[in-house]
Amino acid sequence: MLLNENIKKLRTASGLNQVDFAKKMGVSKQCVSNWENDNVMPSVEMLVKIADFFKVTTDYILGRNELVYLDVSGLSDEQINHVALIVNDLATK
Repeated sequence: MLLNENIKKLRTASGLNQVDFAKKMGVSKQCVSNWENDNVMPSVEMLVKIADFFKVTTDYILGRNELVYLDVSGLSDEQINHVALIVNDLATK
């Protein structure tokens, strides 16, 4: 998947429209639209900010790695195990 498709996929999966996502990133709606339509690429600094916002790696956004990592820091071992069970359950469906 390409950068523009990954940004759109992450945004829509988070339930954000372009306007709301733009506000969270500190850019205009037009800027988000340009990223998603593959007219302009985000700067390196913005790419890192987008990755941090969605809690994914920059490699994932760039389409270099399809693995998705979840930040479970701050969760107890029991909570982490619970999340793992949910993920495994969803992966088998």
